[in-house]
Amino acid sequence: MRGAKVLVTGAASGIGKATAIAAAAQGGELVLTDINADGLAATVEQIRAAGGTVLDSRAFDITDYDAVAAFAADVHDRHDSMDVVMNIAGTSAWGTVENLEHRHWRRMVDINLMGPIHVIESFVPAMVRAGRGGALVNVSSAAGLLALPWHAAYSAAKFGLRGVSEVLRFDLEQHGISVHLVAPGAVNTPLVQSFELVGVDKDDPKVRRLTKAFTKHAVPPERVAAAILRGVERNRFLIYSSFDIRFGYWWARKFAFPYEFVIRRASARFSTLPVSTGS
Repeated sequence: MRGAKVLVTGAASGIGKATAIAAAAQGGELVLTDINADGLAATVEQIRAAGGTVLDSRAFDITDYDAVAAFAADVHDRHDSMDVVMNIAGTSAWGTVENLEHRHWRRMVDINLMGPIHVIESFVPAMVRAGRGGALVNVSSAAGLLALPWHAAYSAAKFGLRGVSEVLRFDLEQHGISVHLVAPGAVNTPLVQSFELVGVDKDDPKVRRLTKAFTKHAVPPERVAAAILRGVERNRFLIYSSFDIRFGYWWARKFAFPYEFVIRRASARFSTLPVSTGS
């Protein structure tokens, strides 16, 4: 990262913030964005207070292509092309198909797939033209590798980002740009508490126990950030933040029948959760 110009989306909190701080600590020169203006400003202040470099920052919604393109144009005018682009911003909503509404599907795809695509098309061509090589990091999810219960809308986007990454891995290789797909499992970020569970009462004791169990196994965002930087340095395409996801993906590929059995059992267990009577 030393001396590299590094773009990080979702830098106001969670994995994005932790990765921005870690990259700055290694000597990266940061360009940061997030929809949360206050959180983004706090990250910028923290990095600069620690002696790090933030070249530029701006708060906007990555689902807005024009906003992404305008920011890219300004950044390129002032600082030239990026060396590393990290698509980390994202959100989550879970639910069964009979409870998910069109707005849930649309939001997952707009933020988790089209948002990164907007960033890729606005920043990566300039990297290609510059001819200096570099790296593209896309944060997918365990739900981009495995058929997790109630994750259909979320997985639609995360599997899509995985597909984009697999293609660009080979397309960009000739330009010296490495591509990295990050597949974290449970991560202890604000998203753990704020994610939308469609059609289920999150205050029900049974749901609270499930959420608590999920949080108990969640790794800190700093651990994911360290895995990302290590994975880029070692030129690994798939980057895991925990052994369980690495093992689960290996198991799913090698033992399809028991994998499907476990997923069916997990889906059946989720179907017993109490349904919310509210909107």
